[in-house]
Amino acid sequence: MTGPRRLAPVICVALGAERRALRGARTAVLRVGMGPRRAARAFRASYGLGGRPVLVAGVGGGIGSDVRPGDVVVATEVRDPDGGVRPCPSAPLLATELRRHGLVVHLGPVASERRVAGRAARARLAATGVLAVDTESAWLAPAPDQPFAVVRVVVDTAREPLLRPGTVGRGVRALQRLRRAVPALDAWAAAVGPREVRLANPRSFCAGVERAIDVVDRALERFGAPVYVRRQIVHNTHVVRDLERRGAVFVAEVDEVPRGSVLVFAAHGVSPAVRADAAARDLRVVDATCPLVTKVHAEVRRHSAREATVFLIGHADHEEVEGTVGEAPADVVVVEDVAAAARVTARDASNVAYAMQTTLAVDEATEIADVLRSRFPAIAAPKSDDICYATTNRQRAVRDIAPDCDLLLVVGSPNSSNSLRLVEVAQREGVPARLVDHAGEVDLRMLAGVRRIGVTAGASAPPALVDDLVGCLRGLGPLTVVEPATDPEILRFTLPKEVS
Repeated sequence: MTGPRRLAPVICVALGAERRALRGARTAVLRVGMGPRRAARAFRASYGLGGRPVLVAGVGGGIGSDVRPGDVVVATEVRDPDGGVRPCPSAPLLATELRRHGLVVHLGPVASERRVAGRAARARLAATGVLAVDTESAWLAPAPDQPFAVVRVVVDTAREPLLRPGTVGRGVRALQRLRRAVPALDAWAAAVGPREVRLANPRSFCAGVERAIDVVDRALERFGAPVYVRRQIVHNTHVVRDLERRGAVFVAEVDEVPRGSVLVFAAHGVSPAVRADAAARDLRVVDATCPLVTKVHAEVRRHSAREATVFLIGHADHEEVEGTVGEAPADVVVVEDVAAAARVTARDASNVAYAMQTTLAVDEATEIADVLRSRFPAIAAPKSDDICYATTNRQRAVRDIAPDCDLLLVVGSPNSSNSLRLVEVAQREGVPARLVDHAGEVDLRMLAGVRRIGVTAGASAPPALVDDLVGCLRGLGPLTVVEPATDPEILRFTLPKEVS
């Protein structure tokens, strides 16, 4: 790709002891001197550090109540004494890399003061959410389009101030922590530079997921908290945590729900046995099962009624498959891969059918179905494709952008089948791909030298997580975002009568 030139980053420190602690760094280290005047003078003398990316590192004062001496604070933004704010968007990526090296890391604002902050200044800063304070960072910030990061190892706090006998020991320990941070600082420096992000379109929430989340929201509004939900409403940790904050209570099984309470069935569906258990406990049930999953359940019941053997293509440990098998456990045989398809048997080879888990990789599921069709010529196929439209669309979108990517990042939780399938689709296209639950899980080391990144998200991942990831990548250098045009997904599902 052509575009802005990559400039070599520089690590700025105030003290000689800090520079010695970073002696093993592969990145250039510049000592600027302590305090705002020296920092500003060094910045001017180097012509704004030549427009290079800047990482300010060293010791500092801790402000937050949870911050202890020896902890590391990575700035999400730097605040100057005049009210100016300089964002540091790549902070979550750098914090994750530092944690890999065994450091206790906090993410939050860092304030730069004109003089060492005393007790009153620290109290003022603490009230605004600041986690650490220094006297240099704000005066070393490069141009807004250049990467900027700040890492401070805490020496003193309000409880353990500078002018105490233990300061020297804390300082030594802080410099040791700074030395341990060197590989992470180098990883950040290696990852900075201009790049292109190609967004898969469509991505993130599908109609079934939006409906399931809306069901819980409406239930909370109508019935009040708590509203119980069997298993995760959708397979995404962020969605679950957000609903928990609003009063949803997630349980593993029906017997954990107090009698007479409101219970929501998750989007993946449940077996008739689970429905019977809910009825026995006199629970007020609201069913958020995705209508496309309900369709598969109906297919299985129809085939079971004629005593057919139903081959269910899917993953046996997935909740959707568990619920579907429960419709006719004596008649359903789960087929997880091609090898299983080549050896399964049926009571009557002339009376067989197949159905599919809705979140499978299309090409893999088709291959399994082909094997079954070749072995059982009389097999009955679904009237329409079981794999849901959203899964198909998102996999197609990955295949569309994969040829132009050096790396593809899929936003989704580890238990999200459709997200995992997106990773597999990219890998089958020959592109390295990684699943990340959020931006902070991106490994800085994998970004070194990578200039074209594809980004997508599973159907259960909130769109805001993609925005966060792109924002973090923008913090590593000039970013061009490309999104192919496509027809929007317009399908919407009606809500259950209990909450409509």
